[in-house]
Amino acid sequence: MAAVPGRAQRQRGRGMAAAAPPCAAGLGPQRVFAPLAAAAGLRNSSRSFAARPGEYSETVNTRIKSLYWRPPIKPKPNMCIESMPSEMLMKIFSYLDAVSLLCVSCVNKRFYHLANDNGIWLKLYSGCFPPKRTIWKVKSVQTETGPLSCAPIQDRKPGYWKKEYILKQIAAVTTRVMQLVKPVDLYTGLPSRIKKAIKASGLSWMIVLKDRNGKEHVMEQADLFFKDTSVTIFWYSPSWPCLDILLSLKLFGVTPLLLDQSKAPSKNGPRRRSLIAEYDFSNLTESNVTLGADKLVQLFSLDPGLLVGLWKGKNEIAFVMTSLHYHQLLERSTLGSATVQYVLPSNKPVLDDIDPEYGLHDYDLHLDMHSGSCTYLCGTFKSLFCRKGDIENGYLRLTVVSLKDNTKHVPLIGTVGLSWETDAFKGNVKDCYVMDVTLLDETRKPFWCFSAPVCMELSSKVSSLYDYMGCVYTTDYADAEGKVCVELVWLEETKEYFIVSLVLYISTEKVNNWYGTNY
Repeated sequence: MAAVPGRAQRQRGRGMAAAAPPCAAGLGPQRVFAPLAAAAGLRNSSRSFAARPGEYSETVNTRIKSLYWRPPIKPKPNMCIESMPSEMLMKIFSYLDAVSLLCVSCVNKRFYHLANDNGIWLKLYSGCFPPKRTIWKVKSVQTETGPLSCAPIQDRKPGYWKKEYILKQIAAVTTRVMQLVKPVDLYTGLPSRIKKAIKASGLSWMIVLKDRNGKEHVMEQADLFFKDTSVTIFWYSPSWPCLDILLSLKLFGVTPLLLDQSKAPSKNGPRRRSLIAEYDFSNLTESNVTLGADKLVQLFSLDPGLLVGLWKGKNEIAFVMTSLHYHQLLERSTLGSATVQYVLPSNKPVLDDIDPEYGLHDYDLHLDMHSGSCTYLCGTFKSLFCRKGDIENGYLRLTVVSLKDNTKHVPLIGTVGLSWETDAFKGNVKDCYVMDVTLLDETRKPFWCFSAPVCMELSSKVSSLYDYMGCVYTTDYADAEGKVCVELVWLEETKEYFIVSLVLYISTEKVNNWYGTNY
């Protein structure tokens, strides 16, 4: 009769099974880890399992992991253009044009030295400016064109042909522009093809706003309006910087370093800046004159010739506008630097001992009043003069339109107002416009020129003229060289303005410096 295990023996077996570690309790783990433990030099002892299960488990795990440990595989480095050999980069750079080479040279120091290679730039130079060789023969001289591949590249410093290429391109553009500005308009005394000259030079304008943290915000021009004697430029954007933190605004003329006539000038390519004017924005609304307003914006005028539109109730910039006179415009927009303005050359006076009123007569005035695409007045007034007795308070008085001479009273065409536009809105500020004054001396040279936004203000006096009964408006402008005073009458019947008085006041200091006189 077989012996049946008793209750005590069964309980002893259950206790041993309960004391076994987790790895030995189940069938699967026991079969897997047993050979590994044997290979690791461990003995399967029930006593050690029961005595120190945690220590044994950690030791097993550590030795098992050591069997499966493999050194980490290093990831393959990402191939990029900077890791290429110099020879391969030089081959790639040889297919780039001049503008792309200049952009590549700004990446890092290595690219700068590689992009300065004389061989690459000599290829570009000889492609744009084919050299001429002269072969002398016994009976004749023959001139032929050939490549410069045999030129002594090694004898030149790095970057030599790059410099030569850039200088010659700039000289070619300058020559082309100078030929366009030579013809002069008979009425204005200004270049008659200034618009073509601006296009040929690739000239544009930009403003740079600087805040209290030193950060600069660059705004490219949005719209242009060309007139007879000036160009009006608009900047607008949905993301203007906060007005409260702005310190200054700088106006620059911008030209591409290398101009390609077949393409539009790129904003990302190398360009040159020429400082035209700088304005203080620290107290814009407090220290500047309010020119006018409509339902959406309020206009503030800053000298010289800048207009800032602010959204009503928000103290935020809506747009910026400036009007630049054509006189010396190309020089001011291209010959200055990023920090220093171009200084106009001083006029050399020509003395005249015969004429006792030298410098007081034979002035011609060209006057434009406009806004955007609208022109309200464009006229020329000749043979203006001033008597010695009319010199008062340091000013010469030149009467253009007399209040008493009805034959010279001039109407303004259309509804006078300054048009403005942004990305989302457009409007018109009533009784505001841009005034262009071009005063020529007796030799037909520009003597006093400006272009500035102005406004008409309602006067308290009533018109005393029988032919013009209505409200009287005045427009005044003043700078360091002179003043302009305009008086207009609004005719309700015909809904138009009439200029009944126009007087220029020229500084005697300006006249004396120009003519060498002593008034």
